[in-house]
Amino acid sequence: MDITASLYEAQRILHDEQTALAHVVERFSTSEFADRIIRAVQMLSAARTILVFGIGKSGIVGQKIAATLTSTGSRAISVHPVEALHGDIGIAERGDVSLLISKSGTTAELLSLLPSLNVRGIRSIGLLGVVDSPLGTLCDCVIDASVEREACPLGLAPMSSTTVAMALGDALAGALMSLKGFRAEDFASVHASGQLGKNLTLRVGEVMHVGGAIPFVTVAATFREALVESTRKGLGCVCVVESQETMHLVGIITDGDVRRALERFDDIRPLLAADVMTASPLTTSHDALLGEALAEMERRDRQISALPVVDTEHRCVGVVRVHDIVRAGL
Repeated sequence: MDITASLYEAQRILHDEQTALAHVVERFSTSEFADRIIRAVQMLSAARTILVFGIGKSGIVGQKIAATLTSTGSRAISVHPVEALHGDIGIAERGDVSLLISKSGTTAELLSLLPSLNVRGIRSIGLLGVVDSPLGTLCDCVIDASVEREACPLGLAPMSSTTVAMALGDALAGALMSLKGFRAEDFASVHASGQLGKNLTLRVGEVMHVGGAIPFVTVAATFREALVESTRKGLGCVCVVESQETMHLVGIITDGDVRRALERFDDIRPLLAADVMTASPLTTSHDALLGEALAEMERRDRQISALPVVDTEHRCVGVVRVHDIVRAGL
């Protein structure tokens, strides 16, 4: 097979998985499927702990679903069915709910596990590729995770089925978040480290460059003076203000503005900062969350790497860069 054929195959696999997900979305239009999703969400919401079981690829999908549930306000754990049958079932208590993932609905280890779960009064939800199956008849609630075919070129390796199971797990987690009123602040409380946590807890004022570190020139400054200031401060931008006394922001000159000016003008010596600057630039405030500032930088076709920080009177009080936000998350 040549590389062109391989590229086509990769595209076909993604298309097949997209189609499989589209079919799942269509199932929500039927009252039976929607009712089962609602029942599953209600069961999971009332659960003391959500125990997720699966074998092979389904087990790996289960690990991800359990991790997502745990990080979004639900207590969940992935348990290997074989280990459960050899003692780990002891973690289960009345009031827990089990989520059983199986493409065939005939997974022997899950069928062997169900009696032990039932004895402990643990209700079960089946995320199954075949609803009319042994597991389908035994679970308290069954969600149809079937696919017409696997995206695998041989039709053997789980591809479409694992994609659908993973997506349905995300759908359940998202529905639980909505039902419980899970907020960004709650998310931050369990993601204290790393970029996610910092974006939701730290504010711009804690990482921005202030005082003498702010690169700025007045609107009457020359373009050359702006270039010198940008080079001296090293933040990749220069804030343009009405005057040094007021510090009222009127524009910004970024590295991109500099490149465009060099393309447009053969002689840059007569240019003023006002000739080159981007007027009325995007800004942020000192009390904005880092995630909010980052979203401002990315919410445009041509992304920017720095934002002026202004106060309520639009005075420039600082500069924050993407690099500052990323470094805060390390």
